[in-house]
Formats: sequence, C-alpha cells, structure tokens
Amino acid sequence: MSGGDLIRTTLYDAHVERGGNLVDFHGFELPIWYTSMMDEHLNTRENAGLFDVSHMGFFRFSGENVREWLDGVGTQKASLIKPGRCAYSHFLDDNGIIIDDMIFSVASRQDILDSGCTDWESPSEIAILGVPNASMIDHMWNHFHAHIDEGITIENLSDDTSILALQGPKSPAIIETVLGSDNVVRHFHGQSIADNSLGITGWIQGTGYTGERGFEIFVPNAQVRTLWDTLLDEGGHGICPAGLGARDTLRMEKGFLLSGQDFCHPDLGGSDNLARDSAETFVPFGLNLDHDFIGKARVEATKAQHLDGGGIKWLGLKATGKGPFPRMGHAVLKDGVQIGIITSGGPSPSLGKVGIGLAYLNGVEVGEEVEIAVNPRRNLSAVVVRPPFI
Repeated sequence: MSGGDLIRTTLYDAHVERGGNLVDFHGFELPIWYTSMMDEHLNTRENAGLFDVSHMGFFRFSGENVREWLDGVGTQKASLIKPGRCAYSHFLDDNGIIIDDMIFSVASRQDILDSGCTDWESPSEIAILGVPNASMIDHMWNHFHAHIDEGITIENLSDDTSILALQGPKSPAIIETVLGSDNVVRHFHGQSIADNSLGITGWIQGTGYTGERGFEIFVPNAQVRTLWDTLLDEGGHGICPAGLGARDTLRMEKGFLLSGQDFCHPDLGGSDNLARDSAETFVPFGLNLDHDFIGKARVEATKAQHLDGGGIKWLGLKATGKGPFPRMGHAVLKDGVQIGIITSGGPSPSLGKVGIGLAYLNGVEVGEEVEIAVNPRRNLSAVVVRPPFI
C-alpha cells in the first residue's frame, strides 16, 4: 500500500495509532520518532526499542556451492560461515568501490522449510538469507544477476516480508516472554522461528544496527501486526517503539556505516569523498583477504598503505570544544589544512549530547587534535578516536 508517492509498510496504521511522527525516508513513510529521538535512543541503550525496518530488502540465495559463489562477489568469505550463523559483507565494483553492504545468514534446508515464509522448491541443502539496504534492492538484484553462476537462484522476498528489529539489553528477556526461550538466539546466529503461542513463523537472527544485544525478526506481512502489538503490550522490561532518528544516532555511536551516506557509489550519485573501498572504511569485520573477490586489488593496495603508516581511514571525531554539532559535509582540518570531510555527525545522546562525527581522514592518527569547520566563522576542536564512541 502507498500513500501518494510514498510506500507504507504493513505497520503504517500501527505507527499512526501509537503517535509516530511519520516522514519520507527514501520513499517510505516511516516514523522518525514517537516521543522523542533522545528518549527512544536512551531507552534502547538501557532497556529495549522496537523498530519497524520493513523497508529493508530480503533476498534468498540458493543452489549448489552458493556460499562459494558469494565468496566471489563479496568481501566476506561466506564459505567459512556455517548454517545457523550470520556475517557481514561488502559488495564492490570491478574497481574496488563499495556498492552496498549486507548482513546475511546461512541456513540449512530444514531451517528454510521450517521458517514457512514462502514456498521453497529448491533441492539446495544450503540457502543464504540476505538483507540489502532499502534504496539498493533493485540495484543489488541487478548486480548479483550480472555476476550469477549457473545453478544459483536468487529470490526477492522483500514485498512479502516484514522485518522488526528488537534492540537493547532487555531484548532477550522480551523475546523469551513473547516467543519463548527457544527463540532467544545467540549473537550473530539465526534460525527458523520455533513454535510459539502466537503462531508466529519466519526467521529470527541475533543481529541489529545499534550495537546492543538484539534480534531481527522476519515474518509474513499478515503476522507482523500481531507480533508488533504483543511485543509492545506484553513484552514488558521497559520496551518502547522507536523511530529512525534513534536508529541513526544509535548506529553512529557504534561506528556503523550507513549506505548512501558514509559510502555511496558514483553511479548512484556518490561524491568522490564517498567512493570508498572496504579497507578505507576501517571497519574491523566483514573483510577477509584470504579469497578472491570482485574489486580485491584496490582493497589490497589500501591495506598496504595502512601497513606503511599512510592511507585514508574512516575514523571518529569527538568534540572537545563547545559549538554546533558536526554534520555531514563539514570539513576536518589539521593545522589549517583540510584532511577530510564529515560523512555522519550529530549529538551523542549516550554521552550527554557531546558532538561526534565520522569522516575519511588522511594523515592523522587516533588521539590527535583536529578542528571541524562547523560554520564559515567558527571551527570546533575535536579529538580523533577509533569508534565505537561508547
């Protein structure tokens, strides 16, 4: 269903009923907050927040040697990931520039059949469930098919699937209360949803985008309202609905990349500052150089620069002075010379609204003092840090 030109998730009415402040988010009508971004952020850190992330995509890959095929198109070595586990990967073009990132789960044949999300007639003993970013669903569909091997099948389950993200230290207790202890999966593990009193079916995995203990739950659209309402009304433990504002500040505090903002391919409108390879992002997971993959040469070259003490790295900036918050596009200066540009920035609720930012920086190391040009008349002093900020 859509409202005008905006796409509405199955939970649109639920958001309205709970007072969600709805905005246009990459063509989807989604809540930016319910009470306030600050309250929802802090409650997620302390208790739990429930997010509707049904705008994200949901792909299923299957076929003989599907993990080995994914090895060749992604920076993660998927063939090392066993059924029941999740992993993170980048997908690059031939020149090594990041197109998109994705968390994926490896599932056994029986888990796929037990999930009941959709009919599955593949003889494959292994399937991979991947979550492309919302604005990248069509582009990644085309990219994967441009590099597909014989015998590999890709299914787009996005329109039939709703996704909830339950995040926060109390999330395991909430899952146990609502869906039973058999569905409290470990961090970066996944499984078909075990039998529960609500009759909810689908897939659950111990992943998320906040840096907190949490779960992402993939269910048929017809079941998501029941799950949403029951989690919020009966889950207890301080759970609250949370919007995209808190989702962004939570991920920024933990130093997680945002597709389209912290990296963006030139073919998709990205500037030179956002055309980056996996090594430049300096993210300490998702990159395994012990296999061949598309775009590997540039990544290896950047890694070599790092080993020599040079090269560009995506690092954090924590304000040490008072002034406007760092924002995307602000220049970062050292001794009056520009050394980078902020890609993400704003206040850190967990640090009492201290200004933080993320930027690709050249020629500085962690602990050095720099300045951020927060407006034409004023620079904000900051220190270079290695995320996470908390």
